[in-house]
Order: sequence, then structure tokens, then C-alpha cells
Amino acid sequence: MKPRVVVLSGAGISAESGLKTFRADDGLWEEHKVEDVATPEAFARDPKLVLRFYNQRRRQVMAAEPNAAHRALSELEQDFQVNVVTQNIDDLHERGGSTSVVHLHGEILQMRSVLDDATLFSTQGEDIVLGDLAQDGGQLRPHVVWFGEAVPELEAAAEIVAQADVLLIVGTSLAVYPAASLMHFAPPHAKRYLVDPNAEALAVDGVEVFAEAASTGVPKLVQRLRQRRLP
Repeated sequence: MKPRVVVLSGAGISAESGLKTFRADDGLWEEHKVEDVATPEAFARDPKLVLRFYNQRRRQVMAAEPNAAHRALSELEQDFQVNVVTQNIDDLHERGGSTSVVHLHGEILQMRSVLDDATLFSTQGEDIVLGDLAQDGGQLRPHVVWFGEAVPELEAAAEIVAQADVLLIVGTSLAVYPAASLMHFAPPHAKRYLVDPNAEALAVDGVEVFAEAASTGVPKLVQRLRQRRLP
């Protein structure tokens, strides 16, 4: 059995491909307050606005390209079992070559009925508009986890982290719960690494930090891991 590397990734890795994050200093996400576009209440109040917002995000995702960090993580699969657990709703990990990806907060290229959380449909890259209905008669909505909604993949993700020999945290401030709690499920023997420009400020005991952008820090760490040097 190959050693298992589990990657916890956040918005920082996608930001280097040009996708903006709502964790900006002004608290806005693409000029919108998060509570106006990323909550069930926002969708109930103004579904056209919310659908339009995510249609724009979907177009941005499709136009973006995986960066050096995404590609480097896929190279780890040559020597390790690799599971990526991401908070990101884009498909850049998959397009970068990773074959096992769990999306904690959903996938923007998928959609579902407001009446059924479990049955997913591909958007085929197309917009969702008010009046687009599923077979059950429910309005279609993006398959994304909004603030205030449950995180259905959290338990599965915790089970994956619990099997890690190496835990690699990339591009996340570890501030978004419940996702941030996942690192605590790693077994005691697991080596822990954090790659983030602000890593030194975020670091906790037992975590080795690479205080640089994902596109430079991840390839360096991947090279070290592949050479079997795990200090």
C-alpha cells in the first residue's frame, strides 16, 4: 500500500487561477455582500440575483485554468494514494489531474432541485434561470453549500483525513468551520504541512509551514515528498 496524502485545499489555491474569494478585506465577493448571494434566505428573497451571481461564477470557473499547484498535487499520485478534500466549488483540481476529490461546499458545475438535495444534474456549463425546473417540479439551484446549510460530505471527509500519513493544507486560513475542524481528525503520526502566504501567522504546533503562494510552495513540497524526505 502506498502512503496516503490527504490535501485540504481552500480558496487560496483557486485565487492563483484568477478566481476571487469572498475572504477579501472588504468582506465582499465580486462586489456583493456574502449574505446577499450565499445564504438560503438570499435565494428566497431574490432568486434572480443569486442565480445570476452563480451563473457569472460558473463562467469564470470554465474560463480559468489549473495552476502549478493543482498540477503538482496530481503528480503525487505517482507515488502516493492521494485524496483531495476541497472547500472550493470549482473543478480545477480535477482538470489539474487529481482523480479523488471531495467537494465540501458543492460543485458549481452541478445543480439540483430545491426539493431534493441528493439528486444532482450537470449544468453542461449553461446558466440556470428562474423557471428552470427539475422533474419533481422544484426550481433548479446551484449545487453549492450556502452559509447556514449542512455540509453533507463532512463525515466522509473526516474519515479520509483519519487515514492520512501526510496532511497537506493549502490556501486556506483554517477559519471556515466546520471544514477547519478536519485537520484535527488526522492521526498522531501524520506529518502536517501548511502552504499559504500567511502561513506563519496561521501556524499551529506540529505543522511545518511554507509561507508562500500555492503555485510555488506546493511544487516544492511535492518534490520533497516524492523524494521520500519527510522531515
